[in-house]
Amino acid sequence: MTRDEATQLVQSYLTAQGAPLSPGLNQKGLGGAVVGEAQVYFEHSTDSGELKCSALIYRFRDAPRPGVLDGFRDEQKAGTDTGGGTVDFESESKSLFLSRTYTTRPIDLVFASELSKLMAASLLWGDTVFERVASKVIPTPSP
Repeated sequence: MTRDEATQLVQSYLTAQGAPLSPGLNQKGLGGAVVGEAQVYFEHSTDSGELKCSALIYRFRDAPRPGVLDGFRDEQKAGTDTGGGTVDFESESKSLFLSRTYTTRPIDLVFASELSKLMAASLLWGDTVFERVASKVIPTPSP
């Protein structure tokens, strides 16, 4: 997918979400928005032509404790609904996402539907799944 195609796709999606003045992607191929309670980010790679769409699960203040990321990956392997995405940790921003990548431009309605599922899953993961993983990984102090 070319940068122009990715930009038009994201711009069309954001316009439908009530942000008609959004440029879609900036000059670096990055974009993002808050849609309802969810945060979604876009990153286009000129080299590969891929458009990566990431819905935020959780932003850590510090690096995650050992085992936390593995706990999330285990949830994915166990079949917990990811909304079509995969668990994705970005160390630079210390953020955990559900991400999916497009190599060709999907139909706008399909893209919107898939992003909706991805963002809904990210909200569930940020709440229910996060608590479940934390309870397994972070020991509870004994009284």
